[in-house]
Amino acid sequence: MGAELFGVDLTQPLGDATFAEIRETLHRHHVIVLRGQPASLSPERFLDFAGRFGRPEPHVLDQFHHPTHPDILILSNVQKDGKPIGLADGGTYWHTDYSYFDVPARATLLYSIQVPKVGGDTLFSDQEQAYADLPEATKRRIDGLVTLNLYGNRDDLAPESRTIAYPLTEDQKAKRSIAVIRHPLVRRHPHTGRKALYSVSGTSFAIEGMPDDEGLALLRELAEHSTQPRYQYRVSYGVGDVVAWDNASVLHSATLTDPRYARTLWRVTTKEVQRPVA
Repeated sequence: MGAELFGVDLTQPLGDATFAEIRETLHRHHVIVLRGQPASLSPERFLDFAGRFGRPEPHVLDQFHHPTHPDILILSNVQKDGKPIGLADGGTYWHTDYSYFDVPARATLLYSIQVPKVGGDTLFSDQEQAYADLPEATKRRIDGLVTLNLYGNRDDLAPESRTIAYPLTEDQKAKRSIAVIRHPLVRRHPHTGRKALYSVSGTSFAIEGMPDDEGLALLRELAEHSTQPRYQYRVSYGVGDVVAWDNASVLHSATLTDPRYARTLWRVTTKEVQRPVA
């Protein structure tokens, strides 16, 4: 899992053949890193590149949208006039993006603008390989099961914690129409057809048809298995790096950054064209 790409300049138009190679690399390796993009990479060019993976979906936390491009979410611990310019501690737990939507995330892309002296890495965990390594009896047990999902980090709900899912305002809850979302526990990749564990950590809080304690225990067991170090890939950022990952194939987790060290990234998340299938 994980591939670094060099010689791609996102400030320039990308030919279809070049983009097809990049997309195929993402499908094969789940996470790609395009190192050292020029400082002139504009919001428009970043969005153009992201949009080739799918339709961008603005994040529900609209207070952290880019001021002129709402499809971009600003991730930052920087403050201006005493107010945060972005989301400081987003996603510091294992999850997959937009699994609280009926049609979840396809690819997520980050563009690194300010890099802290220490920390700020992103961890990824290969859910295809984790599924492939399960005993056949476990695969038979879990294939066809359905998880129930809600916005939030089910394992940390403490308001003072830095690893909770950032709370929604009442207006944001109304816009997003809070609802329980059903997803297959084991899903097929929409492009490759390969099977992977899906949303076993983060938003999933139960398994349909199972007693609550039994379903949650199974989810935690699968999450513990699928986030072992042997399935992980760590991305350390340099200024100008663009990272893209495949939400159908990985869980990811941000790592906490010391507030003394500035960190700023732009994020674009694109949507699938249909609901996940088993």
